[in-house]
Formats: sequence, C-alpha cells, structure tokens
Amino acid sequence: MKKNTLATLVLLSSVVMLYGTQLAHAEKADFSKPTNVEANQMFYDEAKQTNTFIGNVVLTRGTLVMHADKLLVRQDQAGHQYATLYASPGGSTKFRQKRDGGKDLWIEGSAADRIEYDTKTEVAKLFRQAKVKMLDGVRVTDEVEGEFISYDSRAEFYSVSNSTSGESKPGGGRVRATLQPRNQEKGKE
Repeated sequence: MKKNTLATLVLLSSVVMLYGTQLAHAEKADFSKPTNVEANQMFYDEAKQTNTFIGNVVLTRGTLVMHADKLLVRQDQAGHQYATLYASPGGSTKFRQKRDGGKDLWIEGSAADRIEYDTKTEVAKLFRQAKVKMLDGVRVTDEVEGEFISYDSRAEFYSVSNSTSGESKPGGGRVRATLQPRNQEKGKE
C-alpha cells in the first residue's frame, strides 16, 4: 500500500507541477506547496500506471485550484505524465492560478468537455466551449474563446479554432479574442 501511495503522490505532484505551473507563468512558489486532491472515489492501477479520481474532484497546490468531475493521470515508461480533467454532463472543468509578475495577476480556464495536458510537450488542450482569461485582480486583461484551445507553454503560443478537432471548419462558428492594450513601461501591464 505504501508503494501505491508513493507512486500516486509522485504522479500527482509531477502533473500538477508541470500542468499548472507551466500555464502562463504561474506563481513559482506553487512548486514547493503540497498537492491535495479531494474526490468521492480514487482508483490506482499500478499495471497501467493510471490514477483515477471521480466525483467532485478538487485539486489544490498553492494558488492552483482545479475542479473536475473526473481526473485521470497516466504515466508512460519514460516517466512523462498525461492528465485529463473531465467535466460533468452539462458542467465544465476549470482551473485558476496566480501568475508571477504582479500582486494580483491570475489565469483562469474552463472547458465544457475536458482539459488534457502532456508533460512531454508541455501543451494544454481545452475542448468544447473553451475559454482562457488573464486577470489583473477582477479586470480581464486578455480572453480567448473557441471550441478548442491549444496552449504551448514552451513557446507561449495559443491556437484557437472553431471545432474540437483543432482545425477550423467552414460554418463551424467563430473564435473570439479580447486583447487589452499593453503599457509600454517595463514591469506594468
């Protein structure tokens, strides 16, 4: 049992550290915080290297808070983790985390289907009615919406499309972005 518990904690710590902290310059202090997961049920399959949390899942690590109906974490033989957070029917999966660079800077994201994160590529994908917002206190500084959002944290590159396939489809609706002007003075948004 101790081996399973340790493996579970290692998987969760790695996923949260790499998923949450890579998304838009998250607060560095979160690296040293413990990971807490609450759910109605938990299953660990050592043979498949998967950990599943089901029912009102709340994951907290420092300023990072994630909500989902289900969280599935798997690890490949090279040690890379892949996390998928699933929304409940009619609901959404979401996250919120403080960003470095200012007193009250935050990032929030949500999706009506799921959020996937790959620690190998450091790409987060949000599926169906996806939205990502950058906040300064309660003021939204930037916001993107679409059926699919891919965020490459290494390149700090967003891709937003009107279909969950990641490719824009004719007649599939529109993507939306609100980008606020930036103050040219260094250190100010």
